[in-house]
Amino acid sequence: MNRDHDQHAMSDRDVPQGLVATMNPEFKKGSKVTLKTDHMSGMMNAKGTVAGVYTTNVYTVTYHPTNGGKVVRNHKWVIQQELQTHNKGLLKTGTKVKLNASHMPGMMGAEATIDSAKQTNIYMVNYTDTKTGKVIKNHKWVTEDELISR
Repeated sequence: MNRDHDQHAMSDRDVPQGLVATMNPEFKKGSKVTLKTDHMSGMMNAKGTVAGVYTTNVYTVTYHPTNGGKVVRNHKWVIQQELQTHNKGLLKTGTKVKLNASHMPGMMGAEATIDSAKQTNIYMVNYTDTKTGKVIKNHKWVTEDELISR
């Protein structure tokens, strides 16, 4: 986890245009899950519920926030539909892109570099922060391998 970027994602219900729900995911919408990732402080072992699940290309990226913050390295996750690109295929590591995502302050319009790429199911989740007790709604994004059933 990038501790310089240790703030909760801005959450909204908006799903990027062109994103289609997965038909048979491991965790269906409404499934109760435990998060097994630490993208943000308070996520590891947090109890949550699946708010949506989609199949798409997903990326970790390094970017310079447009609000002047420190460089964010290996941010998980940005999806294909949140990139300003005409390429619909899986982008290669090292590809330069512009972000069209607002789930973190300073992301929208930021220049970024693809650190890793894969096609997988990606989840939007509601969860209770293990440190603050705050309910985080519509967190974007976690992958299937970052969730377990509860």
